[in-house]
Amino acid sequence: MTETLSAPTAAAPAAPATHAPPVGAITRRPGRWIDGWDPENHVQWEGEGRRIAARNLRWSIFAEFLGFVVWQLWSIVVVALPAAGFAFDTGQVFWLISIPALVGATLRIPYTFMVPRFGGRNWTIVSAGLLLIPAISLAIAVANPETPFGVMLAIAALAGFGGGNFASSMANITYFYPQREKGWALGLNAAGGNLGASVAQFVVPIAITIGAAVTLNLPLAGWIWVPFILIAMVGAALRMDNLSNAKADVAASLAALKEPHLWILAVLYIGTFGSFIGFAGVFPKLIADQFPDFSAFHVGSATLSLAFMGALVGSLARPYGGRLADRFGGTQITIAAFAVMALGALAVVWTLPLGNFWLFLGLFLVLFTASGVGNGSTYRMIPTVFALRAGAQNAHESAGDVSSQRKAAAALGIISSVGAYGGFVIPQLLGLSKTTFGDYTTGLSWFVWAYAVMLLITAGVYLTLSKRSGHRI
Repeated sequence: MTETLSAPTAAAPAAPATHAPPVGAITRRPGRWIDGWDPENHVQWEGEGRRIAARNLRWSIFAEFLGFVVWQLWSIVVVALPAAGFAFDTGQVFWLISIPALVGATLRIPYTFMVPRFGGRNWTIVSAGLLLIPAISLAIAVANPETPFGVMLAIAALAGFGGGNFASSMANITYFYPQREKGWALGLNAAGGNLGASVAQFVVPIAITIGAAVTLNLPLAGWIWVPFILIAMVGAALRMDNLSNAKADVAASLAALKEPHLWILAVLYIGTFGSFIGFAGVFPKLIADQFPDFSAFHVGSATLSLAFMGALVGSLARPYGGRLADRFGGTQITIAAFAVMALGALAVVWTLPLGNFWLFLGLFLVLFTASGVGNGSTYRMIPTVFALRAGAQNAHESAGDVSSQRKAAAALGIISSVGAYGGFVIPQLLGLSKTTFGDYTTGLSWFVWAYAVMLLITAGVYLTLSKRSGHRI
């Protein structure tokens, strides 16, 4: 009897361990915080991890989609301003188009660090809620044709909140997925977000003209998105999660900034993603100026603009750019994308004097498609280049060097920020071309030269690196 009773007494200190969760298990805390998240753990991932990640991905896509909608609202609203009684000159209009891109690109860097600081769910609620400010402000401002340009410009700048959403959304989803599935998940997240630009340009012209017998109901361009933003906030609060192991990697970011290839790849991404978002922003204005008879098609009491097709084909082409890069190498696909973009821009310059809208539309859709393919292929090059660079350095440097995976992840965020500045540069250059030379062909010819230079950079740097390393980039 004594021996039987003494055994549990001796084992008593170890008893709490029997209540601890098994190794690799997920535990939950109030506020929808998850501890122990490890998507590389196959048992956890197949057990409940995949389902949790997919749920967070769905709401992340929806919130980011609305971010792109708000980011691109002014690209289509400016076309309707004259009919609503506003009298802004060409330079002012292009500032309204481009200032959201400038602010959005700048916000992408701090937004990247918000997820580790506040949690992915929490920051999605906040970042989605911030979209209410530019949407409601736009609705109020465009209701009064006497609104000063300075106020309109400030409100357009607030639309940059939508551009920042991309960085935090991508950073959040990165933590949820295992390395082997990151590419597909991030591709879906990016493509779903990019589609917001197309949807904004498709929906707004219809919304502001339905039931508008005499004047446009321009405030609806902002008001119609408010219910969807509220849904995104509630959905994020109820269905998304915070991961306690999502940590900001400041060391990796600093290491990536010192890498010359980060800046080379950033220039290439300005050429691909920057062209996509820049031309998406300016396309409705180009059509309205060059082909006023084709800027709007009337369907019953609604008006349809075909400008949305550019952002649509560019968004849909992006995943295929990544897939082609997986098969043939990102360098080859990026070179081909820049070649098509240069030829497409040159063809527009040559044919614009013909005044053929359908030819103009077709050539621009080719340009958008090539930029979308280039988005995917350039993005795919980044982790490969950093892995090769780390392999070359580790043979000569200490083992304490920051890993290529962490540096590549940091580089993806930084490069996405720099690339977004193309959304500011392209409208500004085209506005300068219009105000200085009286046409858009001069500005378009500048892009032909820019794409040619980027093609040569891609070939000269990365074909050489590929041959020297023996690995396809």
